Amino acid sequence: MRPFVHLLLLVPLTLSPRAAVSDNDLTASYRDVAGRIIGAALTDEEGWEKLTYLTTVIGHRLSGSPQLEEAIAWATETMRKEGLENVSNQPVEVTHWVRGDERVRVLAPVQRDLEILGLGRSVGTPAGGITAPAVVVGSFEELESLGRDAVEGKIVVYAVPWEGYGKTVRYRGDGASRAAALGAVAVLVRSATGRSIASPHTGALRYSDDAPEIPAAAITVEDAEWMRRLVEMGYDLSLELHMEAQTLPDAMSANVIAEIRGSEAPEEIVVLGGHYDSWDVGQGAHDDGAGCIAAWQALRILQRLDLRPRRTLRVVLWTNEENGLAGGKAYRESVGDEIENHVAAIEMDGGAERPVGFGFGLNGVEPESGDAVYEAAYRNLQAIGSLLDGIEAGRISRGGGGADIGPLMRSGVPGLGLRTVGEHYFDWHHTEADTLDKIAPQDFKRAVAMLAVMSYILADMPERLVSADSYGPLAAASP
Repeated sequence: MRPFVHLLLLVPLTLSPRAAVSDNDLTASYRDVAGRIIGAALTDEEGWEKLTYLTTVIGHRLSGSPQLEEAIAWATETMRKEGLENVSNQPVEVTHWVRGDERVRVLAPVQRDLEILGLGRSVGTPAGGITAPAVVVGSFEELESLGRDAVEGKIVVYAVPWEGYGKTVRYRGDGASRAAALGAVAVLVRSATGRSIASPHTGALRYSDDAPEIPAAAITVEDAEWMRRLVEMGYDLSLELHMEAQTLPDAMSANVIAEIRGSEAPEEIVVLGGHYDSWDVGQGAHDDGAGCIAAWQALRILQRLDLRPRRTLRVVLWTNEENGLAGGKAYRESVGDEIENHVAAIEMDGGAERPVGFGFGLNGVEPESGDAVYEAAYRNLQAIGSLLDGIEAGRISRGGGGADIGPLMRSGVPGLGLRTVGEHYFDWHHTEADTLDKIAPQDFKRAVAMLAVMSYILADMPERLVSADSYGPLAAASP
């Protein structure tokens, strides 16, 4: 147990958060109010109760599903009852993909049923399924070296090594089209994780325009390795695959928005949030129920402490991040030419496993470039981060952001992504195992504290983190 509560005994609570900033000393000016916020967040139970309800009662929330719309209605009604300001639903048209029944069986050299999860946006198999020989490859290079003669008419199995999420996820995203270009009839992809514990990991794929669309599903790490070993021993593989996956017409969904209006410059906005949708497995706890509820609860903590910053604080629960990013795009489009009023954007979408700080990104600027504007903002963020050192969450790293705030960042808005140790995140990510029991309540409360402190100070500090005209007219940038 970390000594979170000890912080409450060490922080004086007398200094006004509006004290003048001397030599940009944000640490001194906001030390007391940060202590109040942290203390309230670490002793709060309301946020954990919300996360418990979302994950346990409503459950997973795929775009187009009734569960997602139930979650949106619940959040909207609850926010209004709480007295948050300007609560609204921003309509968003979203992808509506459904999984249906799915199964795969090894027919030779032995008969065995495997666990699979179809990849988001995958097409289904013909009604009678697909029965075909399988070819196992360990890379795209190996696939290409085999050529069409060895691949055509076969099911390609990607038994690729784990090289971290960024590299391994390429096979989930592009594997179907790469194999289809050589005549493959379906693909099975090793889950993008270092350890699956016999659990497949789903996620979205991308079909290219220059290859047929073929069925694609994730298999467990264990089964990928097993099939690879069989082939290395000289056995021929034969598989039978059935998938009922289909993409239905787009459905209507919504981003959920709520605010604490600014006292002096309400037109200027600090936005924070996460994505409210999840895959159709597990409970969407780490990905990204925790991020959404933590951002929402950050506003509630400030509201209860009667802390109204100079600028507006806006929480957004974005829809359709997992298989379309429609929520983030729709929000950016709604902002239009007033994008320059967005002071900062904060996203939490990396789970809630021991949060440690924030990553900072600024479009068009390499974090290590020495850019004067970036460095000045980075120093201010470090000063704010030091106020979180008492809960081991003050680390400010270079580079950061998030998928849903990406459109804002590409238009010049400074972006921050909440970061965690992430030790086990990809063990649970996009699986049936993404459930509430994987989140420690105190870790979640620490995330609430981090979001509340960071967003409040960015919204209240005398000067903007980055001047709106530092990199030219932001409104001219493309969403």
